[in-house]
Amino acid sequence: MEERYIQIYTGEGKGKTTAAIGLCIRALGAGWKVLFVQFLKHGEYSEIKALKKFEPQIHIAQFGIGKFVRGKPSKEEINIAQEGIKFVKQQLKNYDLVILDEINVAIHFNVVSLEEVINVVKNKPKSTELVLTGRWAKKELIKIADLVTNMEPVKHYFKKGVKSRIGIEK
Repeated sequence: MEERYIQIYTGEGKGKTTAAIGLCIRALGAGWKVLFVQFLKHGEYSEIKALKKFEPQIHIAQFGIGKFVRGKPSKEEINIAQEGIKFVKQQLKNYDLVILDEINVAIHFNVVSLEEVINVVKNKPKSTELVLTGRWAKKELIKIADLVTNMEPVKHYFKKGVKSRIGIEK
């Protein structure tokens, strides 16, 4: 089996989760088993509804309360994220592709520790492709990743007051 790698999608621009979902679709099409884990998020977003159509080839897990965005995280948010890290450590070996959506944001707000995530990354099986998404990727993770994409905003209609739209942003 060919070695699989560590990818990071980060930056201030739109499209990090969308890029990871595109990779999910490609992997599913190749017959891979996929684990899609979301940190800080909780709910039936359009992308979750779409990915669920591929079950049981994909497993989706959310470890967030869906309310924390900025500021100090609640104990509940931290506890749920810790459950997520524990779950990922247990499941990593069972999948061809594992996506840790918004893990960089979870690290930034100290919901999970950088050391815990580095431990996950360094202990991933060679047969598992691992993707980390979210703004504010730490330089320590960027250094050990094999592919890093920085999404840079050039122009966005949100600046004109356009709200997020179902099917596009949510």
